[in-house]
Amino acid sequence: MQDRRMGAEEQELADMARRVLPAGGFGNMAVETVIHRGLGGRVWDVSGNEYVDYLLGSGPMLVGHAHPEVNAAVVEQVAQGSTFFANSEPGIRLAAEIVDAVPCAEQVRFASSGTEADAYAMRLARAFRRRSKILKFEGGYHGMSDYGLMSLWPSDAANAPIAQPDSAGIPDSVRDEMLIAPFNDLAAAQALIHAHREELAGVIIEPMQRLIPPVPGFLQGLRAITAEYGIPLIFDEVVTGFRLAYGGAQEYYGVTPDICTLGKIIGGGFPLSAVAGRAEIMAHFDRTKVGAAGFMPQIGTLSGNPVAAAAGLATLRILKRPGAYERIFANGRAVWAALERSLKEAGLPALILGEPVMFDAVFTHRASITDYRGGLDMDRDLTRRFNERARANGVFKSDGKIYISLAHDGRDLADTAAAFAAAARETAEAAALT
Repeated sequence: MQDRRMGAEEQELADMARRVLPAGGFGNMAVETVIHRGLGGRVWDVSGNEYVDYLLGSGPMLVGHAHPEVNAAVVEQVAQGSTFFANSEPGIRLAAEIVDAVPCAEQVRFASSGTEADAYAMRLARAFRRRSKILKFEGGYHGMSDYGLMSLWPSDAANAPIAQPDSAGIPDSVRDEMLIAPFNDLAAAQALIHAHREELAGVIIEPMQRLIPPVPGFLQGLRAITAEYGIPLIFDEVVTGFRLAYGGAQEYYGVTPDICTLGKIIGGGFPLSAVAGRAEIMAHFDRTKVGAAGFMPQIGTLSGNPVAAAAGLATLRILKRPGAYERIFANGRAVWAALERSLKEAGLPALILGEPVMFDAVFTHRASITDYRGGLDMDRDLTRRFNERARANGVFKSDGKIYISLAHDGRDLADTAAAFAAAARETAEAAALT
């Protein structure tokens, strides 16, 4: 594989982006790469450079880009209409599929983004409990709302359980409505929940926090104490839903929350998210069930959009077939092994963290990382260099996560192994010169 080359058209677009977009981009990936198309497990940029894709649109494309069945479902629905601001058959059928698949889901309410779903889930817990405080876990990502951006990237290593805002523009008062606990520390979480049990509306958590899996007994203990005090437990499954298993992290780890949020995969590459949970709690979306005082209005122009729902239904049909998850996990184990081998042979200090369907290298001398603070001393310069060299050698990934797809094939895996070997070697050589 060779370093990517930027052609005149892509350079023009990148220059235009810097002129018309803040920081030159959409707030996601580096602005230097402008993607033109995707197919299966690969993407191509405007200059024609080809990549094995482990970004997958930040996760939605679990069955690969431009899957013919998903495309056919979208084209069929577009011919019938793009959006209605009313119930539609694809949306109703997708909700029914979610209820059948996800352990906590008795009812579903759609939105358009993970940020919306997480914000509504926290508000739903407040409506149900008639209390205001939410407990979240340090380093946990729950979207871009004011509440979600508390202690996501805290710089003060001694701030918990006091929340720290991680964005300009967040009112100081939000800090008082959030409590922060360390991920994977059951005793600390139990103590906070016990001390604030009369104030807490809910506990929200990524069951797999970013790339950190739960230690044995952590989710089970959290489920037990929240159930004891009648506090809704919210699983943020925007990332893990339908990825770790067809029933999500709830099925994979064997713990059922009261509410969950879903996104990414359920839209099949289109904007769609959902809040799902126990009917008793979801009743707060229904004025006839809870009255005016308990009613929680939720309106969105594109909520339950029929095109997105059709794409999601087609995606779930593919994932439901025998052998689908076995293949995804096998692909992940192969990529994990190639990454681990390459880093070891190059002598780069790194730990592979995550689950086979979603993981990455953390450049550190630590033997394990079980919480946010454990990763604070990672070598960010090595991380940046390795990921730049991986992209230059034909692997498209973010700086913090590798997503695996059903579409990755033998050629993709072989090219990935070669790219990782080259990237690790080049990174080690560059580090030796500095």
